[in-house]
Amino acid sequence: MDSVPVRCPVCRRDHAYITPVYPCPCGSPVAPPLMRGAPAEPITHRTWNDDWVSVRCHSCGRRDQWPHPELCCPCGAVLRVPVRPVATRGGAHRPAARPAAAPVPVPPPPAAARARPPFRPLVIRTARDAAGAAALYLTWLGYRDVVQPEVRPQSRIDLRAAGLIAQVDPTTRPTPLRDVECLWLNALNSSVAGVFFSLAGYAADARARGDQLAVPLFVMDLTGTPQPVNDPAEELVSTGP
Repeated sequence: MDSVPVRCPVCRRDHAYITPVYPCPCGSPVAPPLMRGAPAEPITHRTWNDDWVSVRCHSCGRRDQWPHPELCCPCGAVLRVPVRPVATRGGAHRPAARPAAAPVPVPPPPAAARARPPFRPLVIRTARDAAGAAALYLTWLGYRDVVQPEVRPQSRIDLRAAGLIAQVDPTTRPTPLRDVECLWLNALNSSVAGVFFSLAGYAADARARGDQLAVPLFVMDLTGTPQPVNDPAEELVSTGP
């Protein structure tokens, strides 16, 4: 698989980013063409149009819309990795509708997670999808009876499981401090653990408070794959519930 060096403009940390691969309807693997040397940009505001990119299959010439490549830096920043635009050429297919959820296997983390099968994410297009993707991930981690209510309660708790509550922020702005604190209080009052998932990352003070309160914080890209952004989240992935 192709990879490109990506530097976080927030903390200056260097990463080797591996290009995501998706299945074309013709059966061939396709991958967004990354721009080597182009700087990554922090995502501070999301729009659904900007979060998708056209990718052409080299086998059949078909163009489809896939999630724009993103990288979650351990500093909490969510970075958009630059992609080369797809050139228009005669006789090419028109961009197809955004595909159904693509079961892209993600290698499980080490340690206790070795017994888990590969995680198969749910592509996110709506707020409901974001909660569904988080529910799949919690089930994969080992939580039992993960439930997503039909209507979001006033407590803003999106998911419940045995010994756990979780909140999912699908908005286009970084999750604020108050949301992390409210989840922690709700978990404390219910004598359960609390886990937070965010699409746009976390404000700096929210990230710091998550560390202080030992609340696992995850970010998700539009492929529906959560990534831990603090030590409590890393520990949860490694050890399970």
